[in-house]
Parts: sequence; structure tokens; C-alpha cells
Amino acid sequence: MKCYAAHPELSKGRQFNEPSPTYRSEFQRDRDRIIHSTSFRRLEYKTQVFVNHEGDLYRTRLTHSLEVAQIARSIARALGLNEDLTEAIALAHDLGHTPFGHAGQDALNHCNKALGGFEHNHQSLRVVDWLEHSYADFHGLNLCFETREGILKHCHLKQARELGEVGQRFIDQTHASLEAQLTNIADEIAYNNHDIDDGLRSGLIKIKDLREVALFEEAYVAVISRYPTLDGRRLIHEIIRRIIGRLVVDLTKTSESNLLLAQVKNIEEVRQYPQELIQFSTEMRIASRELKKLLREKLYFHHKVYRMSHKANMIVTGLYQAFMDDVRLLPPEHQQLVKDYQQHYGEQNKSRAVVDYIAGMTDRYARQEYQRLFEV
Repeated sequence: MKCYAAHPELSKGRQFNEPSPTYRSEFQRDRDRIIHSTSFRRLEYKTQVFVNHEGDLYRTRLTHSLEVAQIARSIARALGLNEDLTEAIALAHDLGHTPFGHAGQDALNHCNKALGGFEHNHQSLRVVDWLEHSYADFHGLNLCFETREGILKHCHLKQARELGEVGQRFIDQTHASLEAQLTNIADEIAYNNHDIDDGLRSGLIKIKDLREVALFEEAYVAVISRYPTLDGRRLIHEIIRRIIGRLVVDLTKTSESNLLLAQVKNIEEVRQYPQELIQFSTEMRIASRELKKLLREKLYFHHKVYRMSHKANMIVTGLYQAFMDDVRLLPPEHQQLVKDYQQHYGEQNKSRAVVDYIAGMTDRYARQEYQRLFEV
């Protein structure tokens, strides 16, 4: 590893002291705890753009997290960063996502406005700090500071002030580790490209639509020039893997140049550097934005996706209102959680307990709860 990587023996530590692991680094232990967590298993039934019952071949939050981890770890190795920390952050970054993807997040954000809304990165941190209940000595997974720092990609200043050291960088306007910066962009690479794949598979977008985007068109021409008769799934896969390859190479080369120019000597200098060092070139940032714009217009705002989003909003909002009106509708353990929150944090935190319950649901479980409460 390079000097500017995160080194586990120099970690800022855990919230609760524990003996060092045997035969593993501290960041390897974090990765393993994430993989064995309940929240990680639930990601199999939480979806991205398409809700779970729309089809078995679309991406889920679990497959997405694995793709992010693969992309991020490959780049981390090329840049001499800590692969284990990179993988841990990638696997944990969506643990706090709601059922029904961004539609579910938007609904919970609206419902919980009085308590600052809902943001899935903040919720992911709540999961690993508090909501996982596997260990006798502490709530959560008791992860290293560096892993928790990487999970918290965005944070409002009010929330940052409540989070202590892990939120301080949003107040000071400093940066996270290179491993965290890398995982954030690997997330973007993964979801843009698998949304192309899922969008084409669903028939909601067409190759002719995507050819309006230079990044896709260049890959398309390269594939067709070499394989003139190729079509179907093989054509799509060959195009997407070339797009991912171009993005990965550009990110790696640009970041290498940035690091060489910056001459940072350790992770603290990385945090204090005026700008993030893991970045695309200017040209690739423009190309990536063009692709995202097309996906937003042609896929995310497609009327069929909008109908799914509307249904998701109805389910999440309906569940929230029902549980807020009568907490006895909650399972017994969550009724107790409401009492605990109200006792320790005040009456208004009933909403926090209800949000935690709904955010932890899978798509399938949320639909079942809605049916049990509202369908005769």
C-alpha cells in the first residue's frame, strides 16, 4: 500500500474498545461483520429501479453492492489503496436504503420532515452504529472510524453536529479517505451501467435512445465494427463492459496524476487537501453526466417506472401514517423501541422508531405489511 492509503494499524479505532483480531486486519474484520449482518442479507430483496416482483433478473441492492465492491477493489489495487477498507465501505454503503429504491427514500424523507427528513447514507450509519443487534457488548457492528467515515457520503450540517467525530468533516469542509472517495465514484459507475442493462432488458429504453450519448455510441461502434452480426444480450454486455472499462481507466489515470501532483504523504494530508483526489477527467465527467441525464429522462421518468414509484410512495406513506396513528400495529419489539426512543429522546422520536422499522423492510415485506393492514 502507498503512504496515502488507510493503514489498519493507524486506524482512529472503534467506538468500543475490542482486542485486535487474530489473522485479520481491523478492516477485514469490518468487512466480515458487514457480510454477516442481517441488513446485508436483506439487500437481496431491496431493489434499485425495478421493484422486486417485476422480475428476477433485475439488479437488487445486494448485487449492486457486490458490483460496486468489485469495481472499487480493482481500482484500489491499481492505486495502492487499502483494498479491505474499500471493500468494506462498498458492501455497507446501501445498508440503510429503504424498500423500493429512491421512491421509498423520497417517501420516508417527506414523512420524517419534522425530524430532519431521511437520507439513506445517514441511515446506513445508523444501521452499523445502532440498529444491528448481534453482539453482547454493544449495539451495532462497532466498525472502525474509517469504515464509518466512508459510509457517510453526505450529511446535513445539523446531523453532522449530532454525529461527533465522524460528522466533523462536513463542518470543517475536509474530505474522507481516498478509499471512501473511490467507493463513492465506483457506486456511480456501477449504477449507471447496470441501469442501462436493466433498462434495455425491460424494454423501457432502446439502443437507439442510448446512441444519443457519446459514451455509449463510441462503445457501440467499437463492438459493431468488430462483431457486425452480434445482437441481443451479447451485444449489450460487450457495450457495457467497454463503457465500464473506459470509466475505470480514466478514473485510475486521472487519480494517479492527481496524487502525483498533490504529493500527499498520509491519510491526514488527504483529508486536509483542498479538493478530492479521486476524480474523473473533465471530459469523462461531462460524458458521465450526459449518460445520467439520458437515463433520468428516458428510464427514471418513464411512465411505467413512475407508476411503480407512485405505488411505492403509497405503500411507504400508508405504513408510516398507520404506525404513527397507532403504534400497537407495530410488532412487539418495535413497540418497545418506540417507548425507548420516547423515554430517552422525547415524544417526537416516535417518528424515528417508525422510520427505522420501515427503512429496514424489504420490498416484499413492505407489500405484505401493507396488505395485512389495508386489504380486506
